[in-house]
Amino acid sequence: MKVTFLEPLGIPGEQLERMAAESLGDRAEVVFYDTRKEDVRTLIERSRDADCVVLSNFKYGREVISQCPNLKMICVAFTGVDHVDVEYCRERGILVCNCAGYSTAAVADLVFGFVIDLARNVISCDRAVREEGTKNGLVGYELEGKRFGVVGAGAIGSRVMRIARAFGCQVYGYSRTRKDIEGVEFVSLEELLKTCDIVSLHVPLNDSTRGLIGREQLGMMKKTAVLINTARGPVVDSQALAQALKDGVIAGAAVDVFEMEPPVPADHVLFGAPNLIATPHVAFASHQAFEKRAVIVCENIKRWIDGEPQNVV
Repeated sequence: MKVTFLEPLGIPGEQLERMAAESLGDRAEVVFYDTRKEDVRTLIERSRDADCVVLSNFKYGREVISQCPNLKMICVAFTGVDHVDVEYCRERGILVCNCAGYSTAAVADLVFGFVIDLARNVISCDRAVREEGTKNGLVGYELEGKRFGVVGAGAIGSRVMRIARAFGCQVYGYSRTRKDIEGVEFVSLEELLKTCDIVSLHVPLNDSTRGLIGREQLGMMKKTAVLINTARGPVVDSQALAQALKDGVIAGAAVDVFEMEPPVPADHVLFGAPNLIATPHVAFASHQAFEKRAVIVCENIKRWIDGEPQNVV
């Protein structure tokens, strides 16, 4: 049995090797690569002889998988798996597991960093005080009493709902599967967009969510509302969002995700829009989250070898 870690996972290499050894013992030959390479040729070279590979969020498609005759399991050290050709894996009988839950706290934390930055004009205030300015024109609003809408009620969305309640917000949710979450009223997407002051997106990327928020949906929102996207870039039409910000259709937005993984081109359409905060897909990344992720990866592989796989996609 050969297990190949195709990239480092954000913790010291010695720590990862120790964790793998403790979980797998001598039941697998484990190979660790300390660099992240995303080109097809290198991925094939690294993966070719593996029974199991571990990777995070780079594209891992048919052109690579088809060249790996021994491959039986892909452990995605990430929550989303839209970058892996899952359909082809099903055709080949290759198991795909993810690390759901490792970044729940980290992503929710950044959501509220964004919300407070937008509500209290933190970035603009920082700029003003450095330029001998004052609070004039920069007075913001409190979260207490605001209508906070969460699209998607999975682990992250549910945590965001609970935190929003702690801030004193009126919390509304939209989900394909209606859930019973204390203090949260589930409504239609249209009603949520039309009535909420803050809209935070927490859905996976699939055929039904690609372009979920476009010109029509942005046009439903209050002019004073803000949009937060820490889900997946293509869930929102970037061109439509940029135009909505320029035209004052909504008051502001914060995005951590784009149509591609960073580095994002400097001329990306969103970077010319006002009242936008952007970060380079960092929501999931905290020291604690990386450690949690490594634990789940090792347990996923151990359970698979034991014939009791977990976190199966």
